[in-house]
Amino acid sequence: MKQEEEIRLNKFLSEMGVCSRREADRLIAEGQVSVDGKTAIQGQKILPGQQVICQGKVVSGKDAGESRRAEPVWLVVNKPRGIVCTTSHKDRAETIVDLVNYPSRIYPVGRLDKDSEGLILMTNQGDLVNKIMRSGNAHEKEYLVSVDRPLTREFCLAMEKGVWLEELKQTTRPCEVCPVDEKRFRIILTQGLNRQIRRMCQALGYEVTRLKRVRIMNIHLGSLKTGSWRPMTAAEYREMNRLLKESGSTNLPYARRQDRGKRELARNIHKE
Repeated sequence: MKQEEEIRLNKFLSEMGVCSRREADRLIAEGQVSVDGKTAIQGQKILPGQQVICQGKVVSGKDAGESRRAEPVWLVVNKPRGIVCTTSHKDRAETIVDLVNYPSRIYPVGRLDKDSEGLILMTNQGDLVNKIMRSGNAHEKEYLVSVDRPLTREFCLAMEKGVWLEELKQTTRPCEVCPVDEKRFRIILTQGLNRQIRRMCQALGYEVTRLKRVRIMNIHLGSLKTGSWRPMTAAEYREMNRLLKESGSTNLPYARRQDRGKRELARNIHKE
């Protein structure tokens, strides 16, 4: 921080690699952050030299030495089922932070629910996290989904058009669906509603039996083994930043590359 320049507490925690701004707001609301010994409040700003403690750990101040912005960290992780994508242990389950066990503070970019698996990014760069997570930016996420009964043409078309979700009182954004076999399909979303794919399938009379995320924007899961992680490559990072600079566009640059033959297959699935 520049001398005598105030900064919002949530932004400061993000820049220090503690958590995302959204997570910081949650921790502040729960009373788990203090500034100079006093419980922090939402929207609070701080000055250089003030002591910040988050979840019992000193982030800045005399006990932490000079405050420095964390060196950028970006990891590509293959999350197994049963792992929760939070930084707390309130669910009494192993967290993604526990699984990776990285030597410095990092946190997940968004979430995969406990029963889902596959690609999740972890970082300490809060500003970029906000751009990736913002629904209006229409960044693609691709999933491989298994369901409990054979796919139909009507199901695929309904999923692509958008499904009314009664619990959330909204219709999902149009997406792309490509059958893989009788009971599996790939789906590309540009939004991230809570348990969206499971809710969409359930609304159409299907139950998801397995859900695996295989891509976020230009980052692919590839052959990364379940429970393993790797650093994001320099090329991946550059391309991700290029896409983030174009945030707000509703174009689907990767989805449009889907094989037309597979897309035609979705149109020709016979009824059960």
